[in-house]
Amino acid sequence: MPLPALIGERPRVGAVAPIFRYVLQDRSDADLGALKGKVVVLCSVPSLDTSTCAVETRTFNQRASGLGATVLIASMDLPFAMKRFCIAEGIENVTTGSDFRFRDMHDHWGVGIAEGPMRGTLARAVWVIDRDGVVRYQELVPELGQEPDYDAALTAAKALV
Repeated sequence: MPLPALIGERPRVGAVAPIFRYVLQDRSDADLGALKGKVVVLCSVPSLDTSTCAVETRTFNQRASGLGATVLIASMDLPFAMKRFCIAEGIENVTTGSDFRFRDMHDHWGVGIAEGPMRGTLARAVWVIDRDGVVRYQELVPELGQEPDYDAALTAAKALV
């Protein structure tokens, strides 16, 4: 499925990462600012309940072991669904964050899908953010059913760790 129109502009390489508040699996609030001082691989996906998003999350989970960076997968999924998915799939090296409450990723990161049957969810994108909160890598995946370039994102993260 080709990428539909998106809301806003994505943070570019060299820009300070915008605010991103999200909800953890236990329904508590968290934000990207609390991860300052860590290298972060931030991924947005439409839903963990889709095959490509599930594969992406499992792949980052496997490849994040020993990476030395925090991998955060964001979607509009409710925290309950995220928790159920992570338990069923044995996800231990990835954190999930729901954008349903604050919609920061949707509205301010340039990945909110604006039209079509996936309207209201997030496009598939990856950012690598350095310890100072600056974007050092960015990829917008051109097709919703396509996986990101894992090697490029993880190479960018390893260079910062």
